[in-house]
Amino acid sequence: MREGATAPPGVLGTVTARVRGRTRAAFAAMNDLLLESATRLAERIRAGEVSSREVVEVHVAQIERVNPQLNAVVRTRYDEARAEAERADALRARTRPEDLPPLHGVPCTIKECFALAGMPNASGLVARRHLVSERDATAVARLRAAGAIPLGVTNTSELCMWMESNNRVYGRTNNPYDPARIVGGSSGGEGAIVGAGGSPFGLGSDVGGSIRGPAFFNGVFGHKPTGGMVPATGQYPIAAGAGLRYLTTGPITRRATDLMPLLRVLAGPDGLDAGCRHFDLGDPAQVDLSGRTLLDVPDNGVLRVSPELRRAQEEAVRVLRDRGMRVREVSFKGLEKQFDVWSAMMADAQEHPFSHMLGEGRRVRAGLEIVKHLLGRSQHTLPASLLALVDPVPKLFPGLARRMIALGHELRASFAEALGPDGVLLYPSYTVPAPRHGVPVRWLVRMHHPWAYLAIVNVLELPATQVPVGLGAEGLPLGFQVVSGHGNDHVTIAVAMELERALGGWTPPAMAGLGCVTAA
Repeated sequence: MREGATAPPGVLGTVTARVRGRTRAAFAAMNDLLLESATRLAERIRAGEVSSREVVEVHVAQIERVNPQLNAVVRTRYDEARAEAERADALRARTRPEDLPPLHGVPCTIKECFALAGMPNASGLVARRHLVSERDATAVARLRAAGAIPLGVTNTSELCMWMESNNRVYGRTNNPYDPARIVGGSSGGEGAIVGAGGSPFGLGSDVGGSIRGPAFFNGVFGHKPTGGMVPATGQYPIAAGAGLRYLTTGPITRRATDLMPLLRVLAGPDGLDAGCRHFDLGDPAQVDLSGRTLLDVPDNGVLRVSPELRRAQEEAVRVLRDRGMRVREVSFKGLEKQFDVWSAMMADAQEHPFSHMLGEGRRVRAGLEIVKHLLGRSQHTLPASLLALVDPVPKLFPGLARRMIALGHELRASFAEALGPDGVLLYPSYTVPAPRHGVPVRWLVRMHHPWAYLAIVNVLELPATQVPVGLGAEGLPLGFQVVSGHGNDHVTIAVAMELERALGGWTPPAMAGLGCVTAA
C-alpha cells in the first residue's frame, strides 16, 4: 500500500454496515447528499434538515468506496472531521441560522501542497515526505473559518509542476471515468475525488492550468481567479515576484453555483502575499449576458482540438447566442507561441531553478536522475527530471526569451482590447479528452504542448472558469474554459452557471455509484 493512501480492505463491508437497515428512501436521501452543491448542503445543515455529522459520514463512505481505485485522497483526518461536525451541530442547535458561517458543517478536501495543521505537506517530494504542517495556509484557514470541515488531503504531481498527479511519495492518481486515464495536475487528486462525488468541493492551485486541467479531465468545475486575487501564503512550492500573480488559488466544485461563494471566502489580501490585492467582486446573478461580446476561439492555430471537443464548444456558443450574446469567431496573433510565452514569462519570474527545488536547495543533476529512472533507482518522477533538464533553456537564449515576454505583453493587450470591459471568450482546455497515463510526457520533446492552452491564461493574469458539458464517445468528460477581462471573475462564473443550466454540467461517473447503489 502506498504511504498515506486510504486502506482498501473492508471498504465495501464498511459502507454496507453503515447503510444496513435503512429504508430505500433513507438511502436515496444519503445518495442525494453526494449530488448537492456545497452551498445547498450548508443551507440544509443551517435549517436542521440534515446534520453536519450525517453529511460528513456520507462523504467519508464515498471516499472509502472510490479511493482504492483512484488514490486521490492520500491522507485522511476522519476522526477530527467527525469531532468538528459534532461541534458544528451543537453550535447550530444554539445559534440562529443567519448567524452561522456560509459553509457551516460542509466537508471538503484540500490539495496536499497547502498547509493543513496535522497533515503532510510533501507536494510529492520524497525529501519532504515526513513533514507535517503545524498551521493552516491562509486559504485553508479562511475555508475553516467559514465553517468547512476538511476530510483529508489530495494527491499532486511532484512539486506541482506536471499535468499527471504522480509522485514517489503517494503514487499515481487515476481518473474516475477511466482508471487508465490521467486526472491532470497538479490538483489532480482534487479533481478526481470531486468528480467521483467524494467531496462537494476542493481547494486547488493553478500556475499553468493546475485547477482547470484536473477540472476538465474529471468532469467538474474549476475557477482560476484573476492574478493577485487570492493569497498563496502557506502552500509549497510558492512563487515570487510576478509569479505570485501567475500562481492562483481557487475552488474545484461539482456545481457551478459554489464557485462565487467560495471565491468570496478565499479572496483578499492577508498581509503576507505581496502579489495579492483587494478586488471588488461582482455578483454572477446580476450579470446580464444579452448584448455582451462572446469571442469563440477554436484553437491556437497550431494544435487542433478533437472534433467532439470542438462540437462541445460550438454547442455552448449556440446556447449563449440564444441568450443574446453577440458571437464572433476570432484568432489572436501570437497564440501559436503560447507554450514559449508561458515558459519565458515563468522563467523570468522564477526565483530558484527547478533543479534546486527538487533538491530542497541543492541542485539535482537532472541527466543523472534520468539515467537512475531508467534503472528504477530515482526518487524523482521522469517528468520532474525532464523539467529540471529543460528548465535552464530560456535563460540560455536571452534574446528569444525577451521576444517571448514581449509577445506575452502584446497578447495581454490584444485580449484586453478584444474583450472590452465585459466580453467573454471561450477557449479549449486541451486538444483531447483525458489521455492515457504516460502519454503527456511524450509532448515534452515538442515545443507546442497542449497544456499551454491552459497555461497561457496564467501569464495573462485573466480569470478563467473550466466548464464541463457532458461526456464524449469514450465516456470521458468534455469541456472548455471561459475567460474574461481582469477582475471579471463573476462574469466567467455567470457564464458557467448558465451553461450548467442549459447543458447539464457534471455527469457523475459510473464508478461513483450515484443513483445505482441499493440499501442492504
